[in-house]
Amino acid sequence: MKQSSSSVASSSSEYVPFDRTEPFDGTHWRNGDYVKFVDGRNNREYYYIQISGKDTAGRKATIKVMAENLNIGEMVRGRKNQEDNDKIERYCYNNDTTNCDRYGGLYQWAEMMQLPSDCNQKDCRDQYDTITYHHKGICPDGWRLLTYNDFYIVVHTDGNTHGVEGTRSAYGFGGYNTTGYSLVGAGARVDGSFKNLNEAAYWFFPSENPIENYAAADDCYMGSSDKTINKNVSYKNNGNSVRCVMDDSNINE
Repeated sequence: MKQSSSSVASSSSEYVPFDRTEPFDGTHWRNGDYVKFVDGRNNREYYYIQISGKDTAGRKATIKVMAENLNIGEMVRGRKNQEDNDKIERYCYNNDTTNCDRYGGLYQWAEMMQLPSDCNQKDCRDQYDTITYHHKGICPDGWRLLTYNDFYIVVHTDGNTHGVEGTRSAYGFGGYNTTGYSLVGAGARVDGSFKNLNEAAYWFFPSENPIENYAAADDCYMGSSDKTINKNVSYKNNGNSVRCVMDDSNINE
């Protein structure tokens, strides 16, 4: 089992930590909808929000989901793979830890899943639950990885008249944030380089795809002007953002 790193060092001694509440929706903030909890592994605080809507089967569903991206682990440079199976590793955009503080870390699929790194190149479905996808991965205790069904619930939040634009932050990412999800354009790590900061968000789901003998995984991406959910398939060795959902037995999957 990988252990987390408590390293949250800044790239600059003069860096002022980013106010992570800035991307949040003002109405939800004033209403007290955001709730704070602490990840005991590195004592980082996160905000989450309860969202009620409809799932992919049209059923009413409620989830409690992080309103910001996960940021845990020791930074490795973008040219390297996350191959140390004894600890959690993260990418920070442009190899700058201040970007991890602002946008969250970027993780390869196997790292996100907390599986051996060679699972980025092969079929590892026998190592996690392929029925419900209630997979903890690198999420804090009591939380699990976001699924496509979870994100569908977010998009179809009760009262959200803006579709996917209602999931994006109005703070630099072209959205309305009527859901309170506060999606930011964290970009991605691809082939050792970083791309699309403030222009797109990318995140894996805890499921694999048979492309190139399971060297790929299901994911989503969203640009700052997109109006639809973009389901996609990407190589597992890309580095994407991670969101977590409270592991509640009432969640419909």
